[in-house]
Amino acid sequence: MKEKWDERYSAEEYVYGEVPNEYFQSRFTQFDPGEILFAAEGEGRNAVFAAKCDWKVTAFDQSKEGKRKALQLAEKHNVALDYHVGDLPELGFEKGDFDAVALIYAHFPPEIRSEYHKLLISYLRRDGLIFFEGFSKKHRVYQEKNPGVGGPKEEDLLFSAEELKKDFADLKFLEFYETEVDLKEGKLHDGLGVVIRFVAQKK
Repeated sequence: MKEKWDERYSAEEYVYGEVPNEYFQSRFTQFDPGEILFAAEGEGRNAVFAAKCDWKVTAFDQSKEGKRKALQLAEKHNVALDYHVGDLPELGFEKGDFDAVALIYAHFPPEIRSEYHKLLISYLRRDGLIFFEGFSKKHRVYQEKNPGVGGPKEEDLLFSAEELKKDFADLKFLEFYETEVDLKEGKLHDGLGVVIRFVAQKK
């Protein structure tokens, strides 16, 4: 997987674009700045946006090429990111380190997904927020019609509402919904798809 993402991110262009995810941007700006962790952040478009909004930003990903591109984008916008490369349990984050966590297309393998979600919740302070957008299992039909819309090809990497509500059951959902979207996020998220979105708060 690391090699796959390094190869993808080694391109000169930003394969998911340089602008933040539309849903994340629309919800994130409703809250006062604090400290935020971005999971599976790739080339840094969302992390850089948060840093421009005066948040203290930490991010992680498996890909060293993703980090390189993210830091390049941060320099372009004159902001700072604390970007880590590696697997989440080994990165040294502590309970209560963050005011928010962003999971924007963070499709972890099913064998570690619930464990990672539990860890990320533990890193939140009281009243901390989760911002989430990811591809639904219903997205597979759209991929078959238009492979350019992107997203994992393996169904077990896609999300169901039931699985997510179970993983985040200890949080209060401020909103939660599944919807069709017309994605325009670089060359690899282009076209109609189905996503699940939510904002949740630690009680």
